[in-house]
Amino acid sequence: MTQINQQRLVDHFIELVKIDSESGNEKQIAETLTEQLGNLGFTVHKLEMPEGYTNGFNVYARLEGELDDSILLSCHMDTVAPGNGVEPVIEDGIIRSAGDTILGGDDKSGIAAIMEAVRVIKEQNAQHKTIELAFTVYEEGGLFGSKFFDMSNVTSNKAIVLDSGGPIGTIINVAPGQQSLKVTIKGRPAHAGLAPETGISAIGVAADAIANMKLLRIDEETTANIGTVNGGQATNIVMPELKIAAEARSLCDKKLEAQVAHMVETFQAAADKHGAELEIESNRAYNAFRIEETDAHIVDVKSAFEAIGIEPQCQPTGGGSDANNFFAKGINTLNLSTGMAKVHTTEEYIAIDDMVKISDFIRQYVTR
Repeated sequence: MTQINQQRLVDHFIELVKIDSESGNEKQIAETLTEQLGNLGFTVHKLEMPEGYTNGFNVYARLEGELDDSILLSCHMDTVAPGNGVEPVIEDGIIRSAGDTILGGDDKSGIAAIMEAVRVIKEQNAQHKTIELAFTVYEEGGLFGSKFFDMSNVTSNKAIVLDSGGPIGTIINVAPGQQSLKVTIKGRPAHAGLAPETGISAIGVAADAIANMKLLRIDEETTANIGTVNGGQATNIVMPELKIAAEARSLCDKKLEAQVAHMVETFQAAADKHGAELEIESNRAYNAFRIEETDAHIVDVKSAFEAIGIEPQCQPTGGGSDANNFFAKGINTLNLSTGMAKVHTTEEYIAIDDMVKISDFIRQYVTR
């Protein structure tokens, strides 16, 4: 029998998803959570971000515990678009959006679960580990909040990010690194009807390169994709310039480096062949991480799930999260499912039962 107050959990989740907080516009939700965490007894710090990312701030909060252990729990406060004016609908134990926006369970379900677990612990006057919270801005589209998160107050050496889907008990212990490529191909304009042979077609160069490039599923650990292609002025002008945004991901850093090198070399070969100029901006968005299943952190998390009757399951993911950045900062970090489903779509939903279960897991974990 769970000790979680289901109605209070749902009410708080509904309150949070109704706060507009698309990436870059996190001020209101950050202020709301700062006040709510303060009322729960946390010491709260507003952590500024570099200019240009958000009108809000990262939130660090700390609740001292009596047990000789600590954990950093983390969620992101922002949502993807369309995330303004969310109207949650509850039907048959499922919460979804009205259909014209996302729901925002990614990642407000994690925030609501953490805070409900803490409320229960406080009500029961239960002994608990020191709880540290990292609520981040601008996770969607770049993991920027965690990248710039000020770690100076953090004392935990392990963390749990609550930002994944799948059955409750899913533990993401392997995640890829990602490299982003911004490619500019500069050809030469010419009149497409009168003298096309005097031009150099940027789209022709790109087509040649892409035709010779290994893309999409490279192997079981590696993927690559051409995401956007932008260029051209008119149908009667040989395209003089083209911009391409691409990415590569891999669970193995060496494979990622090899795939990126292959993409760069293939673009360069096509540019040389056609006499075009090439500019490539290549940046590591985040690094891969891998934690073995025998690791003490995973063992502890699994046993907390098992204590509430949930079968835990480790698995890799093809996506990045704040867990990648916290791991890179030296904190042993796992990413757990909150039960969120069809995220980043207007069909997003979450089962209330899953929200109760993940809240109960947090309660169990921090009081062990």
